[in-house]
Amino acid sequence: MALCAGWLACVLATASVGGAAAQPASAETLRARGTELVYEHEHDEAIKLLRQAVALAPEDPATHRSLAGALWLKMLFLRGAVTVDHYLGSFTRPRVDLKKPAPELVAEFTAEIARAVDLAEKRVATRPKDPQARYDLGAAVGLQASYVASIEGKLLAGFRSARRAYAEHEKVMELDPARKDAWVTVGTYRYIISTLSAPMRVMAYVAGFGSGKERGIKMLEETAAAGGEAATDAHFALVLLYNREKRYDEALRSLQELRKLHPRNRLVVLEAGSTSLRAGRAAQADALLTEGLGLLAKSTGPRIPGEETLWRYKRGAARAALGRLDEAAADLKVAIGGDAQSWVQGRAHVELARIALRRGDRATAASEVRQAETLCEHGSDQPCVDDARRLLRNADGR
Repeated sequence: MALCAGWLACVLATASVGGAAAQPASAETLRARGTELVYEHEHDEAIKLLRQAVALAPEDPATHRSLAGALWLKMLFLRGAVTVDHYLGSFTRPRVDLKKPAPELVAEFTAEIARAVDLAEKRVATRPKDPQARYDLGAAVGLQASYVASIEGKLLAGFRSARRAYAEHEKVMELDPARKDAWVTVGTYRYIISTLSAPMRVMAYVAGFGSGKERGIKMLEETAAAGGEAATDAHFALVLLYNREKRYDEALRSLQELRKLHPRNRLVVLEAGSTSLRAGRAAQADALLTEGLGLLAKSTGPRIPGEETLWRYKRGAARAALGRLDEAAADLKVAIGGDAQSWVQGRAHVELARIALRRGDRATAASEVRQAETLCEHGSDQPCVDDARRLLRNADGR
């Protein structure tokens, strides 16, 4: 289940924060606004509102789960591990350059998610056929599983909670087939299981997981099409799954919907540019990334670590593909400096090496790829390491 734990985190992040619940209107209003602010990366204000929701509805597991989800997403944001790049299988082992989360965030998350699970378990014990009680329990233990994998780096330790989340949300579907929010969890896990190796799939089946890549995607597509809060969660999941499947047109359509739903979320623009780049549409990528850099320049809110350098690497790669080598090099030189993450620096050096080779400068190309190899190894980015080594052979004339 290492693959499952490794990239499920961001896929199910928003589902862990949201989810309908019967609670005082004022607490529900605070939860709804807090969730919206999480989508806009205004984590501190979201957490403030969600703490108020907890105070107003302290016996409701949904308020505690929503607060825990916002705290967790802030941790991921501050670590910079919130883009599709981190969940496409590129990073082969735990990232050594990710910052540890602040102890106070960890402590509050741990307390809130434990309270959410405890309250949900008590509700299920007294109302075993209540879909909302089952949903709350599945969402809470699912968030626990994703936290353990994404923050603590214990990829197998969350297996039991992940299995329980899947089982609880399958039960929700059985009790109330119209509950599309449960489809997000079940559909995503079905897809994940289908991507595992044969021995791991057998282990997952024995543990109680279902499988089916196309069925999983279809469940998410139907949820997205149905609209409502669950639709946003489904679209975020589909962006990742479509990218993994190289179904870039469909990924871009989901990203377009997310831009309509959350116009202040500039990382949606980044993902649209990145998806266009993966699809080989360099001109489209350049336009989107230039637009996004404009949004970034105007933003006064928090940024992920090295955010501008990430944008610059992406646009530099797009401009290099368009043959605009001087403009590409200017972006890429920004991308290798400042507070750039190791993998971003490494990939930017790879692009600079390609530019040098196109200009016939083998010595510069060789220097760039050697730097790239070191940085990509440090960033646990094996595809980048392999790319650098191939380019090094070209630079050395082998």
